[in-house]
Amino acid sequence: MSWATAWRIARRDLNARFRGLRLLLVCLFLGTAALAAIGSLTAAIEREIESNGRTYLGGDLQVELWQRGLNTEERAALEKMGTISAGLRMQAMARHAEEAAPIELKAVDAFYPLYGELRLEDGRSVGPPSPDEAWLSPGAADRLGVAPGDTITIGTQQLRVGGLIADEPDRLSEGFQLGPTVIVADDLPQRAGLVAPGSMYQTKTRVRFSASRDTEATAEALQKRFPQAGFDIDTADRAAPGTDRFVDRMGEFLTLVGLAALVIAGIGIGGGVTSYLDARRQGIATLKILGATSRDIARIYALQITAAALAGSLAGIAVGIAIVPLLARALQGLLPVSSGFIVDPGAIALALAYGLLVALVFAAPPLLRARHFPAMALMRARVAPLARDRQALLLVGGGLAAIVALALLTADNPLLSGGFLAGAAAILGLLALLGLGIRRLTAALPRPRSPIARNALANLHRPGASTGALVTALGFGLAAFVLLAAVQSAIDGNIERRVPDRAPDYFVLDIPRDRVTEFEALVQEADPKANYRTVPALRGSVLAFGPEGAMTRTADLEDIPEGAWALRGERGLTYADQVPQGNELTAGTWWGPFYSGEPLVSVDEEFAEAAGLKIGDMITFGVLGVERSARIANLRRIDWESMGFNYVFVLSPNALRDAPHNLAATIELSPGTPTGPLLRSLVAAFPSASVIEVGGVLEQARSVLKQVGLATLAAASVAVLAGLAVLLGAIAAARAARTYDTVVLRVLGADRRQILVMQLIEYAALTGALALVALGIGSLAAWLVVTRLFEFDWLPDWGMIIGVLGLGSAAVLAFALAASLPLLRAKPAQALRAL
Repeated sequence: MSWATAWRIARRDLNARFRGLRLLLVCLFLGTAALAAIGSLTAAIEREIESNGRTYLGGDLQVELWQRGLNTEERAALEKMGTISAGLRMQAMARHAEEAAPIELKAVDAFYPLYGELRLEDGRSVGPPSPDEAWLSPGAADRLGVAPGDTITIGTQQLRVGGLIADEPDRLSEGFQLGPTVIVADDLPQRAGLVAPGSMYQTKTRVRFSASRDTEATAEALQKRFPQAGFDIDTADRAAPGTDRFVDRMGEFLTLVGLAALVIAGIGIGGGVTSYLDARRQGIATLKILGATSRDIARIYALQITAAALAGSLAGIAVGIAIVPLLARALQGLLPVSSGFIVDPGAIALALAYGLLVALVFAAPPLLRARHFPAMALMRARVAPLARDRQALLLVGGGLAAIVALALLTADNPLLSGGFLAGAAAILGLLALLGLGIRRLTAALPRPRSPIARNALANLHRPGASTGALVTALGFGLAAFVLLAAVQSAIDGNIERRVPDRAPDYFVLDIPRDRVTEFEALVQEADPKANYRTVPALRGSVLAFGPEGAMTRTADLEDIPEGAWALRGERGLTYADQVPQGNELTAGTWWGPFYSGEPLVSVDEEFAEAAGLKIGDMITFGVLGVERSARIANLRRIDWESMGFNYVFVLSPNALRDAPHNLAATIELSPGTPTGPLLRSLVAAFPSASVIEVGGVLEQARSVLKQVGLATLAAASVAVLAGLAVLLGAIAAARAARTYDTVVLRVLGADRRQILVMQLIEYAALTGALALVALGIGSLAAWLVVTRLFEFDWLPDWGMIIGVLGLGSAAVLAFALAASLPLLRAKPAQALRAL
């Protein structure tokens, strides 16, 4: 039989509405829709960052420094590359009448912006403001209650609001803000008294190359030429490294969840195809009797399944593309993505490849069973089930290997993808073993006296029982509910449960060391019971680390070790006589007060482990362009949740006291104390200091995490739907045998209520047995996602998780019973004649 003839037979037998194969369509629709949407959105964001990298960064290359600008030699080196634009970023306070607000002050020179356009809400395209005016973001204007033409005060200078910012081209590369943006002329911080030796500010110098250059090679050459400078260099290829990392991690997670949902749904596909072919077993047997070969049978039904798989996959891809604008709108402000339709051929091809591979792999076993057995065996399949085909197992194994290979080859992080897929395989294996264990256990249990209970338990271990498929379906479905609740509650717990309870009311930066007594007096006057803490605040970068005489220079590292993030760029430094609050000494000894020996440093134990450091090793810091070395005296465990001043590196006072620096402080007012009077007093007394309200910072964090939570919710919902699809597939696959059993029971006198109770006992026993397993599997998966992928703290709400698991169990049970209702409508005479 030719392929054309096989297609004619397949097309005539294939219902126009795909009756019998709808489960396959639903399963593929869910998986491919998720993969197409996620892949298209991720690719669009990555293309947006890549194509507009110069605009987002504000140049081809950017050099960041803390607490100083470029010296003459460093500036001359950059000027040789092209046009440069230098600016300054710092926290400051803006005032208008009785209102005061923390702002992100952005001072820019006459060449700003080198790329892109700075546009105002009135339609003007502008550069830097004049010395006596400022451009305000809408958020800053709202906080201060001002409009264009009004006057604000920053430091000691009054400025006119020249306009409100509509589009800030380099906003993405500026990172997380502790206040709304205000753009001023480059000399304003100096005139306003905000910049002095020890002030906490950051300079950014951008370069627009005059000729084509290799940006990465140029950045490496700068690092090697000025190894002690403490340069933090970004290039247009990586204009927003934090955003890149977030997009990569979130895209990887969502893609893997979509793929896992598709593979889970594949089990449902196998069940649905089994049911479909079982309903056509007499037709297959008739074709064989009329002369059709096993190859002909395979061609006919493979064509039907392929047609259904294509229809389901293409429909899923179409819906995936359609929902991308909704996802883009939800992520606007967090990620650079347009809100229109996004069609990425690579993502669509990958989703289609996954869909077809999964469909063919899981449809192969029932198809091969129909191909290899004689007509009489097919006729008797209902009372004598067909044996498993070893060739089918090999085909499924090879297909799964192809899916894994495709996932690893297309992943940005193959190690993460491999671990995720290995975990999914382990869960599948665990559920398979659990299904086998339940069958053996129920077979060994004493037979209940109640015939209904006895038959319900017998359904779990009799020949041809679908217990294995049901265990997989219920296990994945319930685990998906637990995963959803655990991830969502842990993300919410990071902000809602721990942070507000332990966060101070204010952070204050740039308090002059010689005015600390005045600062303390203001706080105590506002609230005698206030809890406040001041610490020295400096910035520095790790230039070299390791055993004395064999230190590794940070600039020579090709990749920063995982967990050793403090080696990247400049970090906060401080010094102290005593172990800081919220820290616990885990190894070594503290130097104590009045120490005057060799400069020492205390290091966070997690960082030390990641960087391979131990007590006695040396660390060289670059502070304001000067090298300062210290020996590791001890290791500390830091309570990062305390929301106070937590430093990876704490040095002995004699290592840093002589460097120019100011103090930073936290203030926690007693309950019920109004915050306004203290804020106004601090701003009036310390115009060069920056007072940061923690409430505003937490609100930004909540907004970001809410978007992360919504993305996770959508992904986990796909997994839940996939698990339910598997459940329906398992029930559909067993429906023919169940119909026969139900009809026999009814002929013997059982009524519909008894049969329904029997089904309820069977599924309730499975659901109850699997709930605890699902709690463990789902919690473990959620812990990996929250702590390893998102790098949040593990703070789940177990009450919520148990509640969701209970509701999920009830929902799964309801779905199972609803899917079994057609068995009660089967007419005995018609069913018996069909045998």
